Amino acid sequence: MKVALGQFSVSREWPENVKTCIDLMAQAKLGAADLLVLPEGVLARDITDPDIVLKAAQPLDGPFVTQLLAASRGSDLTVVLCIHVPSANQRVFNLLIALRNGEIIAQYRKLHLYDAFSVKESTNVNPGNEIPPLLEIAGLKVGLMTCYDVRFPELARRLALDGAQLLVLPSAWLRGPLKEAHWEVLVTARALENTCYVAAAGECGPRNIGNSMVVDPLGVAVARAAEGPALIFADIDPARIAYARSVLPVLENRRFEAPQLASD
Repeated sequence: MKVALGQFSVSREWPENVKTCIDLMAQAKLGAADLLVLPEGVLARDITDPDIVLKAAQPLDGPFVTQLLAASRGSDLTVVLCIHVPSANQRVFNLLIALRNGEIIAQYRKLHLYDAFSVKESTNVNPGNEIPPLLEIAGLKVGLMTCYDVRFPELARRLALDGAQLLVLPSAWLRGPLKEAHWEVLVTARALENTCYVAAAGECGPRNIGNSMVVDPLGVAVARAAEGPALIFADIDPARIAYARSVLPVLENRRFEAPQLASD
């Protein structure tokens, strides 16, 4: 499988962002990617307006997703991204969606809301309470997570035990003291402790670090971006997964059952 990570700075205006997403989709297709991972919150962003997620939210049948679905028709490229959609009580869900050939093939409401480092995502966002589904892409099983989820190893472990060989992580990782180090350590740890690939796409710009990266099952960063807009590619090699799991059989050697999460 070939995965592409599209990193960009999200604008306040959704038409600009949908154009960027569609351009990245076209470039990923030209690069023969099977999967394109885009950042979290790609519908709109304004660092001066904490309520932008409420003002900009669109339903799945709104113009943003409708245009992405139209652009995806006739292609086997799977596209993963996160947007905010209206929820109950004048709030929203932070929703990961996977698109392929004109259809939404998976949805996941972010479980772990970012109430940390003086930020409180839960002010405007309702949490999900279901385990993300696994996708099959190019013969491999792919697990879904969103940004802050990476700080919770039980979710990644659950997905690996369910069969995930690749974890994808759309993100908008805030700048701050030691935050880039946290990002690299956590993405690498989730790959190494579960002997799977992790493809983590970060938003860049004035607030977030970018630094998209693909880490292999033995903790090697096989592709990475810097702080600016980028499209990077990496091969997801089933033989590398099999090798890692033969020499480092942590999933077999564990002494605890699969974590029981909210939907169990």
